[in-house]
Amino acid sequence: MPRRSDDVCPSPAETRLPDNSLAPPLFLGSVYRCESPEDADRILGGEAAGYVYQRDGHPNAAMLAEKCRLLHGAERAAVASSGMAALALAVLSLLRPGDHVVVSRLLYGKSRFLLTDEAARWGLTSTLIDPCDLEQLAAAMTPATRLVVVETIANPLLQVADVAALAEIVHRNKAKLLVDNTFATPVMLRPLEHGADLVLESVTKMINGHSDVVLGLLCGGDETWDRVPGVLSAWGLTAAPFDCWLAYRGLTTLHLRMERACANAMRVARFLAARPEVEKVFYPGLAAHPQHALAKRQFGDRFGWVVSLRLRGGRAAADAFIAAVQGAIPFCPSLGEASTTLSHPETTSHRGLSPEERQRLGIDGGVIRLSLGIESPEFVCEALHAGLEKLGYGE
Repeated sequence: MPRRSDDVCPSPAETRLPDNSLAPPLFLGSVYRCESPEDADRILGGEAAGYVYQRDGHPNAAMLAEKCRLLHGAERAAVASSGMAALALAVLSLLRPGDHVVVSRLLYGKSRFLLTDEAARWGLTSTLIDPCDLEQLAAAMTPATRLVVVETIANPLLQVADVAALAEIVHRNKAKLLVDNTFATPVMLRPLEHGADLVLESVTKMINGHSDVVLGLLCGGDETWDRVPGVLSAWGLTAAPFDCWLAYRGLTTLHLRMERACANAMRVARFLAARPEVEKVFYPGLAAHPQHALAKRQFGDRFGWVVSLRLRGGRAAADAFIAAVQGAIPFCPSLGEASTTLSHPETTSHRGLSPEERQRLGIDGGVIRLSLGIESPEFVCEALHAGLEKLGYGE
């Protein structure tokens, strides 16, 4: 009996796929064949390697997680659908109603909102502290404290946390330390080696580095990891294969992009510090920065790719400057791209805070955050010069 036309093409089971491609393949499948019910049961139970359903795991997420695990020197790693999803993954995995969280007052606005306002709806309590004040941290710890959350380099004024000193206090009180390492990346610091229990990265930013992915990463190990895989699947926080594939590709040039962007940031910080239009420059690589000595000890000779500044003239000056540089430096409320961008924290990352709280943090209308890319430093400085000249302060 002749075969029908739709029977001619071999099924996936009859097709031998190459396994020696230098570039990692992209697996878009939402579901995978299993040899038997027993096979599926063992894979889903973690007793055997393999994949069943994309939400429970897939090869591209596994490849990216493994690469990031090695970069951070971690026992385990998981990729989530965004940086915020990675933070939610940590909270949902480690905490339960009645637990207390100590939260850096300097955190990115959405992170702070999740750990305070949203967490309160689930029966968690929280205390805000300045992570640069170790006495504040010690005073905030209680018998119910289970987690302390800080950023390696704070957004947007770039205060630097002493990870080892924070970890010592946290562990003395039998709690866990989670460090958001997005502004440093594993190229500058591997927080687990300094005592952190968990490290979070917004892969969206410099790790991917090409403005085309939204992903998050959580690294850790030991008992802190027991619930992570199940929570990742049950709460639907899994990352998509194509995003993981793109981020894996971006990761291959991370060290090169970091070298250039950090060098550009230092050049720009020095340029801005000499300009009369600029009231203050925030950058850990400058000797005037309050944590410069700590940054040098903790990071070595790289101080990050982000530079923030406060313009004389406040919000009006910021609006005029942003408009003047749009052709060369776009206003993009994110960071870590291959090209230089700028943002305005008062109206983007920290808009959810009250005016009083933003004032307490030093975030006013004149603050602009620059995310340095990999262009020539001459191009960036010329664009900044032209924008500052429009403000009319003169030399």
